[in-house]
Amino acid sequence: MDAYMYQADLYCDDCGKAIREKLTREGKAPADPDNEHSYDSGKFPKGPYPDGGGEADSPCHCANCSIFLENPLTHEGCEYVADLIVEHFASGRGSKEVIEEWIGFYGITIEDLLGREKAESD
Repeated sequence: MDAYMYQADLYCDDCGKAIREKLTREGKAPADPDNEHSYDSGKFPKGPYPDGGGEADSPCHCANCSIFLENPLTHEGCEYVADLIVEHFASGRGSKEVIEEWIGFYGITIEDLLGREKAESD
């Protein structure tokens, strides 16, 4: 999913476009929005960027509507998600729907989690 960067947050394609359109109507758009080197993402959304804004240490969600941006994870991000999944199933903390969405998108299996737990205990 494409994402926009604005004021140190990521936004889905729909929300990013809506922000750009609003700022443009208000006369706050840069002279050339296609030239991202001419303005700061704190003033006008940059993008769209593929893969949910790119690789990160955690799953990214839109700062406005909370939709999952389907970004790839770093190694640390994979560990983070695995920890959250294990914690969710152990304690019930966290959103079941979000955890299930991450599991499906990242292709995480119970075998992955069990193998991880076994490696940590060795």
